[in-house]
Amino acid sequence: MRNRLLMAVALVSASLTGIAAHAQSTTWAIDPAHSSINFEVRHLQVSKIHGSIANLKGTVIYNDSDVTKSSVEATADTTTVSTGVEKRDQHLKSADFFTVEKYPQLTFKSTSLAKHDGKLTLTGDLTLAGVTKSVTLDVDGPATPVTGQDGKTRSAFSATGLLKRTDFNFGPKFGNAMISDEVKFTIDIEIDKQ
Repeated sequence: MRNRLLMAVALVSASLTGIAAHAQSTTWAIDPAHSSINFEVRHLQVSKIHGSIANLKGTVIYNDSDVTKSSVEATADTTTVSTGVEKRDQHLKSADFFTVEKYPQLTFKSTSLAKHDGKLTLTGDLTLAGVTKSVTLDVDGPATPVTGQDGKTRSAFSATGLLKRTDFNFGPKFGNAMISDEVKFTIDIEIDKQ
C-alpha cells in the first residue's frame, strides 16, 4: 500500500512538473497588418534608397521563464517589395534581384537567441531568392504585453541587422559602386497571443 502511495505521489509530481514546464512557453502569431520589413541601400555610393516588404507572417514561441529558449519562424511576401518608384520596384521583382515568380517568399527560422548585458541577439537562417545563409539580428523588446478591449493580448519587438548581397548572390550584375553590398534592415513585428 505504501509503495502504491509513493508511486502515485511520484506520478502526480512528474505530471505537475511537465505541466509547469509546458506552461513556460506561449505561442504568438505575427500580425501582418502591423508588421513590416524595411531596408536601406546606398545608390552610387551617395544617396540612400529605402524600401519595404510586407505581408509578414509567422509564429513566435516565447519562453516566459528563459527568453533565450524562445524561437521565431516567419515569411514575407517578396511580391510586395516597394521603394516608392514603380519602375524600380518592377526591376527588384525581376530575375536580377528577388525573382518573385520563382521565389515569392523570403523565410527566416531562428537557430539561437542569446542575451548579453541585457540585450538580445537573434540568429537564424534567412532564405532569400533561393539562397539560405545565417544572419544575426539585434532585438529590441519584447514589449510588455497589453490586453486590448477586444480581449486579445498583444506584444511587439523590433530587430535590426545587416546583410551582404554577395552572400546571397543577390543582384550580382550590380557591383558595390552602383548598389551597396551591405543592406541595412529593420523588422518591426506585432504579435498576438494565441
